[in-house]
Amino acid sequence: MKLQLAIDLVDTAGAIALVKEIGENNLDIVEIGTPVVINEGLRAVKEMKAAFPNLTVLADLKIMDAAGYEVSQAVAHGADIVTILGAAEDMSIKGAVEEAKKSGKQILVDMIAVKDIATRAKELDALGVDYICVHTGYDLQAVGQNSFEDLATIKSVVTNAKTAVAGGIKMETLPEVIAARPDLIIVGGGITGQDDKQETASTMHRMLQERK
Repeated sequence: MKLQLAIDLVDTAGAIALVKEIGENNLDIVEIGTPVVINEGLRAVKEMKAAFPNLTVLADLKIMDAAGYEVSQAVAHGADIVTILGAAEDMSIKGAVEEAKKSGKQILVDMIAVKDIATRAKELDALGVDYICVHTGYDLQAVGQNSFEDLATIKSVVTNAKTAVAGGIKMETLPEVIAARPDLIIVGGGITGQDDKQETASTMHRMLQERK
């Protein structure tokens, strides 16, 4: 079980400073979130990878079209994992997977707004994606929704892809998330919004490692 830090609301320098503050040993994957990519471009990915070459860097591009090209650009800037939306066309998913595999990189599919979770997860698994992520978006978190039921659904139908979960995960809810046995747990404000970010990340990381 791996811990991914989602970084969304800072610039490139701020993102690097945040990882330094938390400590790269307390993380498995660092995510350059969509807002950072929109504001800073893929140079944010490149500079994060240069600063922490031993960390896995995820570029949260949420690709919907021209997937092969967009994955190639993210990989060229140092991304180890690139995200595509589960609602994208199968040809886009295939293009993303093929491009990533050329350089030994990975594709994470974000299932945000997908209605038929079970059917789409089966299709994505067959298309060879590396991770399928259930994601309660920010707007749905505000009305109290979570991803646990969808995670269980995906785990029941996939045979090859790993599972990930994102959306409003905090220290208080982490035991429930761990009990659902995803392969990857994505935490943003549950770490970055804490006074002692390093201690929070260290504790979370240790809890995940204990459940291997």
